[in-house]
Amino acid sequence: MIRPATPADVPAIHALIRELAAYERALEEAKATEEQLHEALFGSHPAAYAHVATDSTDSVIGYAIWFLNFSTWRGVHGIYLEDLYVRPTARGGGHGKALLTELARICVQRGFQRLEWSVLNWNTPAIDFYEALGARPQNEWTVYRLTDEALVEASGTS
Repeated sequence: MIRPATPADVPAIHALIRELAAYERALEEAKATEEQLHEALFGSHPAAYAHVATDSTDSVIGYAIWFLNFSTWRGVHGIYLEDLYVRPTARGGGHGKALLTELARICVQRGFQRLEWSVLNWNTPAIDFYEALGARPQNEWTVYRLTDEALVEASGTS
């Protein structure tokens, strides 16, 4: 049901990323190509990792993309879960929980002390799912982001 992604999974993962972006009402922001995804996951210097959930026919029906972060307070790595998505038609089958369980297992096995992710405030089905697993929101932190023109301006290279 859950396995590390392979290069052959990239087209399916890319399609699921687009589905997730549409669900999150931001399809126009999903600009990554299959080539970029392949390079990020399987290139000479991978920047991220992926696991997939498959059905009984080995079709990819969900994915988790993650990367390592680091806690200066804990002194060890953790996992930041960038995306967790399971096709709506496959939800309720335990695939999302199995993906999170696998990432938690990796954390424990490698001595990492955190598994973190972000969720949209309006996505109550996801929030309910995460909280049922024991996850708790970190309300005292606000995420900030530099992108596009603001990023270029902040770099001093414009």
